[in-house]
This record gives sequence, structure tokens and C-alpha cells, in this order.
Amino acid sequence: MSYQVLARKWRPKDFSEVVGQEHVVRALSNALDRNKIPQAYVLSGTRGVGKTTIARILSKSLNCEKGLDSKPCHECPTCISISEGSFMDFQEIDAASSRGVDDTKQLLETVMYMPSSSRYKVYLLDEVHMLSPQSFNMLLKTLEEPPEHVKFLFATTDPQKLPVTILSRCLQFNLKNMSPERIVGHLNYVLTEEKVAFEEMALWALARAADGSMRDALSLTDQAIAYGNNTLTEVGVSTMLGTVDQKKIYRILDRLVNRDASGMLAEVQSLAEFSPDYTSVLATLAAILHRVAVEQVVPGASDNSMGDQEQVVSYARQLCAEDVQLFYQVALVSRQDLAITPDPKSGLEMALLRMVAFQLSPVEGSKPDLPASSEVNPTDISLTKNLEDNLNKDAERTQITEQPEVPAMLSTENSPPLEAYENDASLMTDASNNDELAGYAPLDVPAQEENSQEETVQVENQEAKKKTLLSEASANILNEVIKSESAPSAEPGTNLEEASVSSVKAPVSDPVAMPDNLVSIDIAEGVTDTALSEESTWSQRSAQLGLTGMTLNLVLNSVLEENEAGLQLYFDAGHFRLLNPSHESRIRAALQQAYSYDKQINFFNSLKEHHETPMMWRERKRAEMQVQAKQLIKADPNVQKLLDVFDGVLLENSIQAIGDV
Repeated sequence: MSYQVLARKWRPKDFSEVVGQEHVVRALSNALDRNKIPQAYVLSGTRGVGKTTIARILSKSLNCEKGLDSKPCHECPTCISISEGSFMDFQEIDAASSRGVDDTKQLLETVMYMPSSSRYKVYLLDEVHMLSPQSFNMLLKTLEEPPEHVKFLFATTDPQKLPVTILSRCLQFNLKNMSPERIVGHLNYVLTEEKVAFEEMALWALARAADGSMRDALSLTDQAIAYGNNTLTEVGVSTMLGTVDQKKIYRILDRLVNRDASGMLAEVQSLAEFSPDYTSVLATLAAILHRVAVEQVVPGASDNSMGDQEQVVSYARQLCAEDVQLFYQVALVSRQDLAITPDPKSGLEMALLRMVAFQLSPVEGSKPDLPASSEVNPTDISLTKNLEDNLNKDAERTQITEQPEVPAMLSTENSPPLEAYENDASLMTDASNNDELAGYAPLDVPAQEENSQEETVQVENQEAKKKTLLSEASANILNEVIKSESAPSAEPGTNLEEASVSSVKAPVSDPVAMPDNLVSIDIAEGVTDTALSEESTWSQRSAQLGLTGMTLNLVLNSVLEENEAGLQLYFDAGHFRLLNPSHESRIRAALQQAYSYDKQINFFNSLKEHHETPMMWRERKRAEMQVQAKQLIKADPNVQKLLDVFDGVLLENSIQAIGDV
């Protein structure tokens, strides 16, 4: 007997052997057992999922000589004839080649005749969507009221092309694509029965190449058996299919996770020796990263479609969520860029180097530098530097001895004195070096001699204040200092420490000349001791833990409590689901170092009613600062005078409180 390919040899003979279509098998079996069989069925699905096979099994069950049952005997002449394709009352018609009106007319003429030796005449129309509209119209009446001895079975890969009038007269079953796991299981059984040696990863490669079709999987297996001389190996199957060995992709990912750029490039060079499809390499990489992301968000939800679930879980624990999303996006974009790269190999290398360059996850064993003391705020050094720069700017401005000329077109007879602008608590501006204000606001310039003496006093005050403030900054890191410019001089009776916090002001952009610019105001004088003490709790400590990226974001959306059981960290539900083992380990390490804590640290998936996370606290404070800034601007007499003089309009949406909380 001639050789029979696996797809035909292992075609199911009854419903119990059908793989992956349990929903269809169950419905048909129950209908046969109860003898409640409709006049027509539509079986839809992609190629190789079992449409024709199920139709033949159904025809056997309808005409088996041992009785109408869901389990044909496979021994009677009828069952044997249907299996061999020689049964007269079972007609299998290719609708793609017999789609005309004449073909349909000829078919309908035979419908009226009784079956020769069976219960039913069964018509199987394969690829029925290829029939012409006229042929469908001819079928309608017969399909709605056929003779009792006739059953129609329609198979199609594109059910959307069927007229709704046809679908409404049939029972429709959608056959599913085969999952890689199911294909691998069936191939394992078939090859074991065929006594063919194989590697499991070779079966996974065949299952992925089959793309949901069991028939394609069996056909590829036949080809692989011939290629490997009755042995299936992963390398042999990958070479036959022209795909990349999955292990090489994992070796590249391992180097990427460890930031081993040289080793990663060496793996790419090794991969290039097989002349792979680099677009397929990036696609495989993106598919793995997608499953890693799913595993991070919903642990245990990643499928085993590539036979590598353990490795996916391992990557999900080693990489942070930001890196996974970054790698996935780079892989997707790089697939499009391969068409314009000098050569595909360099395109793959640049994609991987881009992943390494922007990777956030620390190298194994390394930790970010933390402050020596938990009382030191990491932002204090930058505040000190900003204060020093601002004081230097003030000192330079006060050394200018010449006043800018007042434009001749501006009248200065009834202008307010310079002190009216300098002593204002909300719009402190150095008029001697503010060209914008000098160009619009009418100023009364004092005499040159008096101004020189006044500037000398200001220079001395600035130098004394600068030395005092910088000395205190080096000792206390200036936790209470708000970023802003220092005032030219402190009011009598105000000590330098109060002046450093309450008298720093910023210039105001002119609202008439540039109405779209933002008007900023520092409301540091509105920050009370109560607010500062509130910030110094968890809101401030959370920023001192030395965390970055997504881990810091999770901490800022949490609340820390301490009791006899240890430290309790509460998260809202939206952020708790993003908490993976990598984030947990970093948070625990940071809390243990910051608090010198050796007790248990617990994580909870809910916030209590009275809880306010650092992010909530900041948003509330920003809103309060914005409201206060608008009130100060509206109540400021100088702003009112400018509006009156220039007939201006105050744009409230351009007011913005400066400084951070």
C-alpha cells in the first residue's frame, strides 16, 4: 500500500477523536442522540480546523446501518464507503468550481430523488461562500423547506460573505483555531504512535508555524520527518522552517536583562550566521515581552503558547514594568525601521542597544545611593544651590549704579515711588534692572546721589544675608527654603531666617503686552508651621527613600502606618495591582534602611477613609496655593493700579503659583 500522509492517516473517524472543537461536537452529538436534526448546518473556521472532517463524521452518524447515533460503527458498508469517498448518497461539492446557476440547478434536480440505500441524502458544499448571488437565491426555497430525506452541510472559511437569508435558515457553528498547547499534545501522541523520535521544543516550533491549523501542523510534521530522517530536533525544524532557534532569543534577552551589551552583540553575531529573518526575530522578541507584561500585571495569566512559561515568569520578576513596556515599544518601532536601515543586522543591533541605553532596572546587586541619614532630603542640595544662585543674581543687580532711562513717551509726574514696588509683599521686583516693567509702568526715578547711597546699604545687607543663609544651609540643608529670588532688603524687625522664607519674591510678567504669558507668584509666606510639619511626615519621607521610576510612583500613592505588628503600607486598588515582586523587594529594602527596621513589612490592597497619600497631599496643597495666588494678585494694589492706568484686564487663567510642595 502506498504511503499515506499523517493528515489523512490520523483524520478523526468519529466525534471522540476530534481535537479542540468540543463545543461543536457536544451540540452535534446531543442532536444525533435525541434524533433532533435540522435541515442545514454551516461550519465556519480557518483552514485545517476540521470542517470537512466533522461533516463526514456527521454523514456517517446519519446513515450508519447499525443505527442513528453519535458513534458510527466504522464497520458497515455505509461507514466504509463514506470514509473512502465513494458513497452515492453523500455528495461533496466544491462550490468554488461549481458556483454557477447551472451547477446549482443540476444539484436541486437531484434533491427530489430518494436516497438509494441510506436514510438521508447529504450534500456537503465546501467553500460555499464562493457561490454566485443567483445560486444562493436558487437555494433559498429548497433550503427552507427541503424534503425530509435531505440534509445540507455548508463549510466556509469566510461566513461573512454568506447572505443573511442563508444563515437564517441554518444552524451555524464556528470552529476555533487550535492553540499551540493542543497541537503539541496531539503531535506528541501521533509521533509516539508512529515511533518517531522528537524533541519537545521542535513540536512547539511546528505548532507556532501551523498558526492554529491541525492539518498544517501534521503536514509540516511530515516534512520535518523527511528532513530529519525520522528524527525531529529543534535545530533541524528551525532550519527547515527558516525560523530562529528560540533558545537564541532567550540568550539575547538574558544579556539584555543583565545589561551585558558585549555579550548581547556576540549573540546577535552568532545569530547572523544562520541568515535569519530579522523582522521575525523582533516579532518573536515582542511576543515574549507581551507575555512578560501580562504576567506582571496578572500573575499566572500568561499562556504557554511557546512552551516557555517558566522563563516568562522569571523575566517578569527580574524586569520592572517600565522596562518591559520600553522594550516592547522599541521592538515594534524597530520592525518598521528595518526597511530603511543600512542592513537588517545593524537594525536589530541598534534596537537592542536602544533598549540597554534606556533601561531602568538596576544591575543585579547594585543599589541606588541613599542619604547617610534619614533626616536628609535628597532635594535639599538642589535647593541650596538654587538659593546661592539667586543670591548671586541679587548681588549683581544691586551693584548697577546707573538707572535705565525712562522712555520720553511715558509720563512720570504722578507715578508711584519706587519703594511702592519694592516693599510690596506679593510683587517684589527690582526696578533697576527690569526692562519690561520700566517699559510699561510709570516710575518716579529718585536722584542719582540718593540712589547710590541706598544701593550701597543694599549691597551690604545682601552680602551679610548671603553669608548667614549659606552658613545655615550647610548645617541644616535648608529644609524649609522655597525656591525663589531673594528680596533686596528685609524689613526692620525681621530676622534673617524669617526673611529667607517669607520675603523671597518673583517678578511679574506684564499682562498687557503679553497676555498669553503665565503670571507667577510665590506664596511662600502662606506656608505655615503646620503645613511644614505635615510635609515632614510620610509625604516627605517617601521622597527620601532613594526610589525611582514606577517604584517611587507606587510609594507616592501609598500610606505608611506603624504598629506592634510592624510597618503597614496601604495602596489604592489601582496601584496595588501594579505591585510585583521586584517593586516589593525595592520598597522593603528602602524602608528597612531608612527606618533601621527589622520587623515585618506588610502590603495591603486598600486605603482607609482617613488616609491621604503623598500624591493626594501634594494635589491638595497645589490647589490651595493656586487659590491663594489668585487672591493675592486680585488684592494687590499695584496690580489694580496697572489695570487702571493701562485699562487692562486680569486673566485669571494666566496666574500660576510657583514653588513646589
